[in-house]
Amino acid sequence: MSFSIAGKTAIVTGGANGIGLAIGRHFADAGANVMFADMDEKRLAEELGEQADDSNVRYFAGDLREKLTIANLLSATLDAFDQVDILVNGARQVISTDPLDLEDDSVRTLLNQNLMPALRLSQLVAKRMIKQSEDQEDGPNGSIINLSSIAGQRAHPGLLAYSVSSAAQDQLTRSLAVALAPHRIRVNSIALGSVMSASLQATLKDNRDYRRDIEDHTPLARIAAPAELAETAQYLASDAAAFITGQVLTIDGGRTLLDPVAAPAH
Repeated sequence: MSFSIAGKTAIVTGGANGIGLAIGRHFADAGANVMFADMDEKRLAEELGEQADDSNVRYFAGDLREKLTIANLLSATLDAFDQVDILVNGARQVISTDPLDLEDDSVRTLLNQNLMPALRLSQLVAKRMIKQSEDQEDGPNGSIINLSSIAGQRAHPGLLAYSVSSAAQDQLTRSLAVALAPHRIRVNSIALGSVMSASLQATLKDNRDYRRDIEDHTPLARIAAPAELAETAQYLASDAAAFITGQVLTIDGGRTLLDPVAAPAH
């Protein structure tokens, strides 16, 4: 089977920085058409402005918590590239939680930010993928990849909301994989350990001990670079993974092998 994604069209959310940006750039370098989507229009323009005139790179700015914005994102992708074959739900937010604070609404906030846009966009993109394959009797139809976290598998009091939303994303992956399998659409999730995302980089800047704590709880004793996730995403998007669906692939440097996990994942 081929790892090639050349000629395919991908939507990558969270594409303005960090992991989403790295995945989108890797896909584009591999010959895919890529629509980078994010709320941060300024950062999108800074990172992709010069590339956006290329034949295989575009970007879209908007709040994906809004249903109309999701519809507009798909429309913009189809206007630019005529089809969509890959969706990477990479937009994520991490916030701290006080589990005993009755006024803390962070669980609702992160479900609205991390889960619902992924669900709605997956539903809309899946319908398009099904329509595109109406004349095909077999072969791959599409791939949806969700980015979640080992926080969904391990508990940390300060990350209650993030853990709940990550676990929900993993179950979303499994449920959609079963629902979309008859349409030959595969759905998988990448559960991340500590990756040098924009938010983690900002946190480490003000707390040197935090980095040491993370490394001490990771058998490979380091934090992953965003680019390290890109090839895994390409594998799941390619025909090489044609018989893989409903899986949560953990990439954490061995972190979940240790129990308990004393430091937050991000």
